[in-house]
Amino acid sequence: MASPSPNYRGRLAPSPTGYLHLGHARTFWTARQRARTAGGTLILRNEDLDRARCQSPFVAAMLEDLRWFGFVWQEGPDIGGPHAPYDQSGRQAYYLAAFEFLRRDGFIYPCTCSRRDVAEAAGAPHEGPGAGGDEPLYPGFCRPQCLAPDERLRRAAWPRAGVNWRFRVPDDRTLYFTDGVAGPQSADCGTTLGDFLVWRKDDLPSYQLAVVVDDAAMAITEVVRGADLLPSTFRQLLLYEALQFAPPAFFHCPLVTDATGQRLAKRHEALSLRALRAAGRTPEELRAGWSGGD
Repeated sequence: MASPSPNYRGRLAPSPTGYLHLGHARTFWTARQRARTAGGTLILRNEDLDRARCQSPFVAAMLEDLRWFGFVWQEGPDIGGPHAPYDQSGRQAYYLAAFEFLRRDGFIYPCTCSRRDVAEAAGAPHEGPGAGGDEPLYPGFCRPQCLAPDERLRRAAWPRAGVNWRFRVPDDRTLYFTDGVAGPQSADCGTTLGDFLVWRKDDLPSYQLAVVVDDAAMAITEVVRGADLLPSTFRQLLLYEALQFAPPAFFHCPLVTDATGQRLAKRHEALSLRALRAAGRTPEELRAGWSGGD
């Protein structure tokens, strides 16, 4: 077992788009245990960038449910800390600075393709989902080298808002990292990753950019999250490198599933922490058999 490290910094990063469920609690408890074993710090970050879905009642419920379950954090939106604000909705200046850095150094480009355009191109027989898994492989229609020189110059002067911006993924590179659970991982950028969104036309950062900027700014040393987000790590590693940030370690937990084998989601209301508490279940009962590292 590794010696305790007071420099360890982990985080809980829920999004208040619904009530937390048992799957969230299981992953978060692993993060809590790893920070505690290391003698480090646990940070709570409220990932409330989705203006359409994030609601203040869910924020209040999130804090209440986490406390009821037994979580204690040393920095967060309710108690502050040296890296405040801990609500993503208040961190736009950080994201804008990262966007301008990426734009200035030529890492990103504007894209007019709709989701339908990308989905239809990815539906061709030779295409398919990339290593990201959660979005189809971008066909590169708006890459600068695919445009006429005059159109390229015109787009270079476009304002930030009103158009999507994509990260230009290198074609001839393989990315590697070692996950704390799944072991060695690799992805070929040119064939499996694809250019990904970093800024949306509604003038908000993508998930990929926001978490990289925040984890770097908050000095997170290990990201503990669900296995469904493991493929996103490759995109984030490219952003860490482009922004000249040191990446953290990654630890992707197995997902909690329901009786049919489907991973838990916020639609599983009967397994929300609220519903379980109302049914008389206790945190100790729900945590029975859990360990901090599996």
